[in-house]
Amino acid sequence: MLLSLVIRDIVLIEHLELGFNEGLTVLTGETGAGKSILLDSLGLAIGARAETSLVRQGAKRGSVTASFAVPASHPARRYLDDQDFILEDDLLILRRVINADGGSRAFVNDQPARWRCCGLWAIC
Repeated sequence: MLLSLVIRDIVLIEHLELGFNEGLTVLTGETGAGKSILLDSLGLAIGARAETSLVRQGAKRGSVTASFAVPASHPARRYLDDQDFILEDDLLILRRVINADGGSRAFVNDQPARWRCCGLWAIC
């Protein structure tokens, strides 16, 4: 379950912290309000392709951090264990940092990760 999403310097968002509760969460708003930016940011956290154009104009880098509760029974847990990513208290924290001058870095629970090998896009 998605617990939180923190966005810094992505597109138009300078800093945003969102918390999510159990149940249905609905994103509503006018055209241009930023709903797609939120979804694109979540995609970045779980492995979508990172483009330098996503970094907010004037910023050196942008970042997205998504926190998930991943109980031992969840299918992603076995995969994470196989990749030697250790979860404490069933908490998975995915962070993606995109540099304005090119390149990106990924972290799983603050451990550097090769994004292509994480495979989280398919299981989240």
